[in-house]
Parts: sequence; C-alpha cells; structure tokens
Amino acid sequence: MNKIVKEAKEIDKEYNTFITLNESLEKGKPIVIKDNICTKGIKTTAGSKILENYIPVFDATVIEKLKSKGFSILGKTVQDAFGFGSFSTNCAYKTPKNPFDKERVCGGSSGGTAAFIKLSKNVKYGLGQSTGGSINCPSAFCGVVGLTPTYGLVSRYGLIDYANSFDRIGPITKNVKDAAYLLSIMAGEDKRDQTTQNKAENYTKYCGSNVKGMKIGLIKEAFSNDVQKEVKSSVLTAIKKFKKLNCKVEEVSFPSLKYVVPVYYILAMAEASTNLAKYCGLRYGKEKKIEGFYDSYFSDVRSENFGKEEKRRILLGTFIRMVGYRDDYYIKALKLRNKIISDFKKLFKKFDVLVTPTMPLLPPKFSEIKNLSPAEIYSMDFLTIPASLVGAPSMSIPVGEVKGLPVGMQLIANYFEEGKLIKLGDAYEKK
Repeated sequence: MNKIVKEAKEIDKEYNTFITLNESLEKGKPIVIKDNICTKGIKTTAGSKILENYIPVFDATVIEKLKSKGFSILGKTVQDAFGFGSFSTNCAYKTPKNPFDKERVCGGSSGGTAAFIKLSKNVKYGLGQSTGGSINCPSAFCGVVGLTPTYGLVSRYGLIDYANSFDRIGPITKNVKDAAYLLSIMAGEDKRDQTTQNKAENYTKYCGSNVKGMKIGLIKEAFSNDVQKEVKSSVLTAIKKFKKLNCKVEEVSFPSLKYVVPVYYILAMAEASTNLAKYCGLRYGKEKKIEGFYDSYFSDVRSENFGKEEKRRILLGTFIRMVGYRDDYYIKALKLRNKIISDFKKLFKKFDVLVTPTMPLLPPKFSEIKNLSPAEIYSMDFLTIPASLVGAPSMSIPVGEVKGLPVGMQLIANYFEEGKLIKLGDAYEKK
C-alpha cells in the first residue's frame, strides 16, 4: 500500500478526518479537498446525507487547475453539512478530533482538512472553503495556516453552494509559502464563474519580502472581554514581533463589529435556504419512490436526509425571505452590509493590514459545546465574519500555544491585496 494512503488511513482511524479516501492515489503531489468541492469520479457529499451517493462527472475549476500542475487527490475531508457550523460537529458521517486534544473540536466547517494537514507528515497541501470563516476558524483551532482569498479571485465553479455572495475556496497548509503557492495556481478568471476577475499573480514572490514601514491596524473591539485572556495575550505578544520588524502598529476602532453576526446570519441563511431548495429528490439529492402528492414526497425526502442544523437554517432563511419580513430583516441587513463595506474601505486608506485574534477562544471540548444554544455558537464567529461580509482577503496564522492548545492570529487586507497578507505572514514565520 502507498505510504501516503497508509498514513491517511491511520490518521482517519484515530481522528476521523476523511469522508472518502482515494486508496488508488496516483503519483503526484497529494492534496486533500473539502467535501463540498466537486471531484470527478470521487464521491462528494458536502457532509450531508442527502448527497450520500453523489459522484460528480466533472471537476471543479480549482481541481482542474491543480491536476494540471501535477496534484493528485488523496481524499475528501470531513466538514459540517453544507458548511453549516463552527466546529465540524454537524456532519452526517463523523466528527473530526482536534490534533492537539482528541476531546476538543477542530473548528468548522473545514475541520477535516485543517486537522489532517496538521497531523500528516507526508501531505502539506489542503483545500478548504469559507462562507463566514470556515477556513480561518479550523486553521486557528488546529495550528495551521488558512488563507481566504478575495471574493472573485478564485473560481467557485464546481463548489456546492452555501451562500453564493459569501462562498470562497482557499488553501489550508503548514506554512504561508505553501498557501501562496496553491493560491498562485488557483487564482484567476473563469468564464464559468462570472464573479471572477483576472487578478492572479505569482504570490510566492511576496515571501521573503521586507515588511519595514507596513501599517498595521489593531482592531480595538476585537480585544474586548468577549475574547479569552490567553488568546488576547498570545496575539498581542505576536504583534510585538511586527514592531521588531519595523512595522507601524496602531490601535483603531471598528464600531460596526457589533452588527456583523446578525447581518451575516440573516443574509447567509436566506441564501442557504434558496440553494438547498433544489435538494428535493427529483433532479438533485436522494430519491424515493414517487407516490402521493409532490409536497408530501419533497417533505419526506428532505425530512429524512437533512440534519438538524440544515433544517434550522432552511426554516430561518425561508422566514427571512417571506412577504412581510423581507423588508424588516433581509433588506435592512443588505443596507448594513454596505455600511460595513464602507467602514472597511475607510480603514484601508490608512492601513495595509488589520489584525484580530482569529477566534475568541481556545478550541473547546465537545462536552463544553453540548449545552450551547445555536445563537451562542453563531456569535463565536464574530471575528471571522467581518472579512467574509465585505469579501476581503484574510489569513489565519498560528502564533504559539496556550495550555498545549494553538492560538491563531487573523490578518485582513484590502481587496486583491493577498500579497500583503503573505508578505507579513511569511515575515512573522521567519521571525
């Protein structure tokens, strides 16, 4: 048996990282892929029972590009169903365990990819997907690098949608240079995705650059009492290294931060409920014998194959879009989104990069999240959501450990300025 496949099987057995493992791995650079990115001939479930038997007949654009550069797919990793979650505990198949402590979560929704990249000695490349922080969150909780590119830099063709105006595909790797390399391959215009722009670069050229004089904005509200002391301390210590690299660090206020969670969840759930409507047992998703009324048939298929969190988001999203509530919730949220975008643009007139902790807490235990309400869980994303709402690029890099658990620092740049993130992240690693 191929030593890479053998290692993957051993890790999966202990940490639950894969939904599908490609045991007939071809020669080439091995890469693991989140299970909502379509891969020709390899099962792609998006972590949901409703797509349990789906085997795509085509590759997503990012997969085509990676294969053209000699990459081979090792497997499809565990994720929250359709990306609905912060801990990768909403998967229909299994729940991944944190590489630092098996009693703790990996973060979501790209938890399987982040955990495997941390654990593997043979594989250093992985792909995640983010809607509200699903690349950065698990990267922080698993002690790896996660890069979420500008919306429109990487094609979404072949991605199983969560929320179309938010979704992005990005690398999860062991270091910044490897993330830059993957992004260089994947970035660029795609005629099959009209949101893409021809802004691709060779991002590895930013590694090893001098960061002297870069202006870094420390978002004051991101270091509030809602963030654990140990996390704050680790990130503030890391920021001292930027000062030693002769960067200019200044505290800045971003009062719109208090609105990001409700705005994001209103808009994302509205889009999600629309996207999931197609999984009704006719053209898409699992099927049953067609009998009785269509409404009953659809309800039976969806009730049996959607999980609790999928149903919750469908119901909330449908409610938000209903006549009588659309203006009260959806339209207001869109207006606030524009206000937050405007506030961000003002900050980038003064700063090259903004800095926050990636997550407000250390990776929690499974037992600690059991009794949390959905609203409490949603609120934990308040640091990763801002860049997601505005479509700006962001990156989580590991900045040490507290009590044997990793802490992530999040860097946010202006649109299509991934180079600044890579330059600063790489300089931090080398320092």
